[in-house]
Amino acid sequence: MAVQQSADRDPYFPDNGDPRYRVHRYELALDYRPGPNRLSGTARINAIAGRAPLTEFQLNLADFRIGRVRVDGRQPHFTHRGGRLRIRPAKPVRAGAAFTVEVQWSGNPRPVASPWGGLGWEELADGALVASQPVGAPSWYPCNDRPADKATYLLSVTTPSAYTVVTGGRLLTRTTKASTTTWVYEQSAPTSSYLVGLVIGRFQTVLLGDPGPGGVPQHGHIPARLLPEFSRDFARQPAMMELFQELFGPYPFDGYAVAVTEEELDVPVEAQGLSLFGANHVDGARGSERLVAHELAHQWFGNCVTIADWRHIWLNEGFAKYAEWLWSERSGGRSAQQLAAAAHRLLATLPQDLRLADPGRRAMFDDRLYERGGLTLHAVRCALGDDAFFRMLRGWVRLYRNGSVTTEAFTGHVARFAQEPTDGLFQEWVYGAKLPPLPVLRNVP
Repeated sequence: MAVQQSADRDPYFPDNGDPRYRVHRYELALDYRPGPNRLSGTARINAIAGRAPLTEFQLNLADFRIGRVRVDGRQPHFTHRGGRLRIRPAKPVRAGAAFTVEVQWSGNPRPVASPWGGLGWEELADGALVASQPVGAPSWYPCNDRPADKATYLLSVTTPSAYTVVTGGRLLTRTTKASTTTWVYEQSAPTSSYLVGLVIGRFQTVLLGDPGPGGVPQHGHIPARLLPEFSRDFARQPAMMELFQELFGPYPFDGYAVAVTEEELDVPVEAQGLSLFGANHVDGARGSERLVAHELAHQWFGNCVTIADWRHIWLNEGFAKYAEWLWSERSGGRSAQQLAAAAHRLLATLPQDLRLADPGRRAMFDDRLYERGGLTLHAVRCALGDDAFFRMLRGWVRLYRNGSVTTEAFTGHVARFAQEPTDGLFQEWVYGAKLPPLPVLRNVP
């Protein structure tokens, strides 16, 4: 695993995350009652101090009532204001030492405010879902909320037995006692806090395709009324999985789940090993198939290989956008060249003041970043040729598997596969704002 981890706070979200330590593992035990929207939880967080002793540190946690807090079994001094749980241990943690934090909390979870509206825990008409990108994770559990701080998770959720609990990772046990059921999941791959997904609802669970020996188990969790439409809309997801494994390398996690809520969602949301779709994305006519490909591609680009901080978000979204074009090209739709040309025409009509390498917080989810990111990957493909390009992509995932990356790491990686210098290409497409000419694949219409 290679890691490009910043020692500084995230420039876009300086109040989120604490670079003075890193978390190794979260063990979360939650009890959720959908009717009153009541959540109570206990977290056991195993962490490692950085290069300096920790006289104090912080976790991010929204406006809950805090119960017990312990550091290595001892009661610390703590304050909880403005979404930050500041903890001063009774005894400073030595530099490089392992330590354990325990937190108990309870209350009514709700989304945290952001420039894009509420993020994180969302109460539904009959259940709940979590959509945390980029800073919504503290809406439901205490965490070191920075994308580069990836940890393993053990997640136990108790709910009324009529509800299904779906999250990423492997279901270890499901135990029913009286009127409640406890679901225990293990996410053994390092996971960013914003990528811990969760959905609680009344679902029918189906297997997508036959994974066969050594294949990737794929499950769908959907309201029963939407099963006929879902069966058509997601029918080609197993073929997508096969293609992306060919192009990007082996699927990086234990399995993959998709969940569809009764409510409509503006956009689908990826989590590690899980993607969440709204009922509006299921129409029985494959109207959202490009989004099915987009969210699946994030399992490689964004989830397995994760950005070091939010300045580099194009490495998530540009790659997933280009995966849409690759799926179209390989499944009988428009070619990547045709889709690149359409994206280029669109961008030519829009302001040219966005730089992929550092778009700024306000523009990090701008449609132009997605389209220009896809075009940048297409430009790299045109420069390298298909053989080197796809070797480069597989090598990128292999080298940085379970780690975190920067734009500079990517440009350096591409250079190792190029026969000619690529500095000018990246200067135009990634560090510049003006739209370069449309890149064209050789021998492709």
